[in-house]
Amino acid sequence: MKKIILAICLLVSLSVQAQKQVVEAYINTYKELAITEMLRTGVPASIKLAQGILESQSGESDLAKKSNNHFGIKCKTEWTGDKTYHDDDERGECFRVYPSVADSYKDHSDFLRSRPHYAFLFQLSPTDAEAWARGLKKAGYATSSTYPQRLLKVINDYHLQQYSLLALEKQGNKKNNQPVAGPATQPSKYPK
Repeated sequence: MKKIILAICLLVSLSVQAQKQVVEAYINTYKELAITEMLRTGVPASIKLAQGILESQSGESDLAKKSNNHFGIKCKTEWTGDKTYHDDDERGECFRVYPSVADSYKDHSDFLRSRPHYAFLFQLSPTDAEAWARGLKKAGYATSSTYPQRLLKVINDYHLQQYSLLALEKQGNKKNNQPVAGPATQPSKYPK
């Protein structure tokens, strides 16, 4: 009996470690893109990465793999790009398809920036992840009542706030005409 319990504990531990590695790989792949989008639009890099991790299951969901849609953004009436249909809150809902993950990240930022019911978010501090997480729920981004808590758990567990702080540091260096440290961001480096 002890061997069975030990085997189960070992399997659970290996599974948790494997999931952690998938999330860390996602962060390493998309952190520069999240920082670039924060500099471009003001959506905090920590929030963007946490949403990408949750919404795309760290890039492993069917919607992410087949459609490059990392944020679960639905078609809406103005969408003229490619579409796919996927069961979500309802059966057969229309979701946006992107040519690349970089396009998904950019559209997510533009989506939040252009919708009036998200405007209040941009009055919040970009380092106040809790206010942003609760604000996204309040504005209707997600239907799950635990969405803010789940975002914050990912942000805290994976220390994602550092990427928002790095973006602010880069922004300050640009304003002061100082060179920005770190590798240049080139969207073509990101997998399609």
